[in-house]
Amino acid sequence: MTDPRIQDSDGRVVRIEARPEPIAIDTAKTAVLVVDMQNDFGAKGGMFDRAGIDISMIQQAVGPTARVLAAARHTGLKIVYLKMGFRPDLSDLGPADSPNGMRHRRLGVGETVRGPNGTNGRILVRDTWNTDILPELAPQADDIIIYKHRFSGFYQTDLDAILTHLGVTSLIVTGCTTSICVESTVRDAMFRDYTCVLLDDCMGEPIGHEFPRSNHEASLLTMQTLFGWVSNADGCLTALQGPPIAAMPDPR
Repeated sequence: MTDPRIQDSDGRVVRIEARPEPIAIDTAKTAVLVVDMQNDFGAKGGMFDRAGIDISMIQQAVGPTARVLAAARHTGLKIVYLKMGFRPDLSDLGPADSPNGMRHRRLGVGETVRGPNGTNGRILVRDTWNTDILPELAPQADDIIIYKHRFSGFYQTDLDAILTHLGVTSLIVTGCTTSICVESTVRDAMFRDYTCVLLDDCMGEPIGHEFPRSNHEASLLTMQTLFGWVSNADGCLTALQGPPIAAMPDPR
């Protein structure tokens, strides 16, 4: 099926094999969204690791995500990174008794720690090692980086305005964690009429990882049922590297 919003552009229409059905996207109107793939969540010595939270599934998502980013850049797709990070004075954390403030204080937000690179950082504070993107997925010069201070990338950020300015209507979504920041962002994207394709092996979720059916799986089932489409790295790569399903009309 073809997205009815696809119009004339300089891109091409490709079809991604996905659940619940294949989805067509216009490459000129598509961006890859990388959600919170930063040291505090996915690196040894980061906030999750210090708290004893299993980060193996986040680390396993790095390789597939790197392959998707390389193909996306080759195809000319925009790459947008979201980073969870608070101001140094924690003024955007929320009141002490707010859910956002309480949950993050339990994990040591704002504490000064020694990073694996030998420099001092601060847990979930902007512009420190803790909020740097994992080195295997490091942004390049033309990529866009947006800080957020709540789970959704759209809450009190310029994400929607930036995507609108770029003419983006479809998002290929990667990142962590699946059922928290990824799902929160995808829900808000769907409310704004973006077409979202989540890549299941390019994201991870520690919550419920030990259960027979994890939160990762449950979240993806919800997403593919009502909020978007679910594919994987290979499905995305096949679409981006293969021939278009239809040539885009020449507007001239």
